[in-house]
Amino acid sequence: MSEAPAPKVPLTIWTDPRFQSHQSSGYHPERPARLDAALRGARAVVAEARGAERAVAHPATREALERVHSAAHLDRLDAAAAKGARVQLDPDTYFGPGSLEAATLAAGGAVAMVDAIVGGGVDLGMLLARPPGHHAMRDRAMGFCLLNNVAVAAAHARALGARRVAIVDWDVHHGNGTQDIFSRDPTVLFVSLHQAPLYPDSGWVGEVGEGDGAGFTLNLPFPAAGDGALYAAAFARVVLPVLDEYRPDLILVSAGYDGHARDPLASMLLRDGDYAWMAARLREAAGRLCGGRIGFCLEGGYDLGALEEGVAATLRGALDPAAHPTPSSEAPPPAAERIIDGVVRAAAPWWRCLRDDPSGRAVSAA
Repeated sequence: MSEAPAPKVPLTIWTDPRFQSHQSSGYHPERPARLDAALRGARAVVAEARGAERAVAHPATREALERVHSAAHLDRLDAAAAKGARVQLDPDTYFGPGSLEAATLAAGGAVAMVDAIVGGGVDLGMLLARPPGHHAMRDRAMGFCLLNNVAVAAAHARALGARRVAIVDWDVHHGNGTQDIFSRDPTVLFVSLHQAPLYPDSGWVGEVGEGDGAGFTLNLPFPAAGDGALYAAAFARVVLPVLDEYRPDLILVSAGYDGHARDPLASMLLRDGDYAWMAARLREAAGRLCGGRIGFCLEGGYDLGALEEGVAATLRGALDPAAHPTPSSEAPPPAAERIIDGVVRAAAPWWRCLRDDPSGRAVSAA
């Protein structure tokens, strides 16, 4: 008589101490203490939920990296590593003797997480790695990022047979690298909620993708001081309806915590409960659409306390969506509503759900 399959672990996180080999020569906001803080938050929830922590066994292969990065970009990183020196790849992005190992392991963690989720052993996962990834473009590093972890994850899911993958990026900075990589690809939906204007000065409403990928990039550039009510309105009117219409086989989240009210690099007003709420709504969407399968990749977040608490809130929200109702009943300010209106108008030609705007507001696809 065959044994019943073992129950799934409710939460699995991936990390590795070798991520801390990526270090600058002096103070830099993207520092090893960030990962320590994020792990404190994640491990507390893993203990509560009786989840699991896994080490990253292997760096990403060249094949996995070349799905999203050019050979020339990877060769440049290899050459920089071979010199063994500390260099600035751009004014914001450093590269030291341990940086390539950390970056390829981070991308390998993204692959491992997708293997576990797509393979059916895990529904809810989070990669806690550094350096972050969502600014890394197809052919260059930028914005603290060397390799684009969430893009590697999405492309690997496609290689495993996923027909459609959705990436929701709530980092306060626009995920320009992820957009660059998938702007012509209709099999990856990219939705970014970010402060604008702000680095990297992209992610405007009219950036909707190109060619076959037109309509599969949605940008919600919010003014400073946006709070949970603004994000809740954007989820209700754009993010969740589009996910429901797209019906992805996997949802990935670029989970940055620099939109927190305490973060020093931006000017948004999100709180811990807002991250729990967004994670809860995305886990519910995953339950409706793809068997609950969802993976989070750590991106930014530079106040250590806010990072620790934000990661913990995210995982608690994803574990128990019903315990995290909408954090605010206040309507967002008119200027922010107008931005959401603009996103709806820009994307409505490709999305029936936006032509039938759930807010009841008049929408023109012109």
